[in-house]
Amino acid sequence: MKILAIETSCDETSAAVVEGTTVLSNVVWSQSNIHSKWGGVVPNLAKRAHQERIDWVVDQAIKKAFSGFKPNKDTLENKINAVAVTIGPGLAVALEVGINKAKEVAKHFDLPLILVNHIEGHVLSVLSQPRPTHKNHKTQVVDDYFPALALVASGKHTDIVLIKEIGGYEIIAHTMDDALGEALDKAARMLGFGYPGGEMLEKMAKEGDTRKYDLPIPMMGRESEFKFSYSGLKTAFWKLVEEEKPLDKKKIQDLAASFQDKAFLHLERILKEVLTKHKTKKLFFGGGVSANTELRKRVRKICKENNVEMLLPYSKKLCGDNAAMIGVAAYYKYQRGEIVRQKDFDKTDRLPRAKIDERLTF
Repeated sequence: MKILAIETSCDETSAAVVEGTTVLSNVVWSQSNIHSKWGGVVPNLAKRAHQERIDWVVDQAIKKAFSGFKPNKDTLENKINAVAVTIGPGLAVALEVGINKAKEVAKHFDLPLILVNHIEGHVLSVLSQPRPTHKNHKTQVVDDYFPALALVASGKHTDIVLIKEIGGYEIIAHTMDDALGEALDKAARMLGFGYPGGEMLEKMAKEGDTRKYDLPIPMMGRESEFKFSYSGLKTAFWKLVEEEKPLDKKKIQDLAASFQDKAFLHLERILKEVLTKHKTKKLFFGGGVSANTELRKRVRKICKENNVEMLLPYSKKLCGDNAAMIGVAAYYKYQRGEIVRQKDFDKTDRLPRAKIDERLTF
């Protein structure tokens, strides 16, 4: 069972081929250089960049999966069983590019279409597997994982999801305003770094003192509301940075450490509260911010204290937006018969505000 997957929800143009949950190829072209001077993603520029790169990315994913194979009508249909694409949430103009390409390929090769929620992709990214070798090949059994919890920390979403079964989800905690990844990027910009700045903030924070500056922990005492909010912390940080100018390297390191610490403490406190009310054996941890080493350490510690196993994607490349995670989610949807036939292609459309607990129907 091989699926060609396409992901264009924001500022990464990506295509992948998966066989079941095994990733045969995963090509990601980042637009960060395009958006860096603007301090964030510019929708029209994102759409144009997706349009310019989508054909190349899809061709590369197919060639890498099949050892230099060049697709044509007589052979691709014998190698690919379905085409999957991110339907939402995300930027509407960006989603449109991927959806149109997926429909084009599926129509040309007479293949079914699988519509995937972007957040479900992040949730199930931990189930992806690399190509088998003698060292890493093992049969994955996931039936006894559920119910489980999933923590998704990305640029636009900070959510904790109850996984009743694959395909059956309940949102336990969600983002009220700025997501964790967005907050980290904005804090980095205040310190003079470009977009995206989360990785640079993490690097600076490693050398800084978390106790140097007194910043508020968001939603202090209101953890049981299960809501993530970073707008207040961001505002307090902006005022602090202005007070500390001019900035030198030591100040930047301490400011970065202080902001990151409070941002993570907010997440930790809510996660602990969730784990007291929802007993589980597994915590799936995905999304771009799950690549942060410090956050991984903190979440792992909480899981250990609660006798919960933390599961991460096998590679940090699968933490950010990528098509492989969409292909893995699509594989399980295909098993459940959740596909769209050609006669219904025109009914499908982008869902920029889609939620993981909503069924994708048209």
